[in-house]
Amino acid sequence: MAEKNIVYFDLETQRSFNDVGGSAHKDKMGMSVGVTYSTGSGEYRIYGEEQVNDLVEELVKADLVVGWNHVEFDYPVLQGYTIYDLPNQTVNLDMMLNLQEVLGFRLKLDAAAEGSLGQHKTADGLDALKWWQEYKKTGSNEPMMKIAEYCAFDVKVTKCVHEFGVENGLIRYHDRGGQLQEAEVSW
Repeated sequence: MAEKNIVYFDLETQRSFNDVGGSAHKDKMGMSVGVTYSTGSGEYRIYGEEQVNDLVEELVKADLVVGWNHVEFDYPVLQGYTIYDLPNQTVNLDMMLNLQEVLGFRLKLDAAAEGSLGQHKTADGLDALKWWQEYKKTGSNEPMMKIAEYCAFDVKVTKCVHEFGVENGLIRYHDRGGQLQEAEVSW
């Protein structure tokens, strides 16, 4: 029997909540870059807005899509491009939503990565928005490469946090007081 194709996924947007009139309008935010890692192919794929249909197809065909807040953020952004009902036409493990059920609050990916892996994210979504604006103003590919690199690193961190949780049955994070805590997971 073939091994399950797990697709790890993240995207960055062109616009902020403020730019589109609030969080109810995620479908108007636009994707600047989307990145996947497929266990089936063993490869990362980087998608620009012009390849969004290929990204959606990869997600729909996956045996499991793993992300961090992708069901409530990334999918609504992609809904601006597709007729698929992504949350219902894909099999998902949204680690943030899963942990929110366990912990009672939303944990940031950076907190899980730092506590479980000793690793930090390289930037944040606001940096990606600045790089997108720089790209639109200059037409230079350099800002797009920065977005792609940042997004790919987030996918790698997501993958590593997931694997840590699968192997150990828990993830670690620092609470607001700086104390290392553990949360059981059954991923």
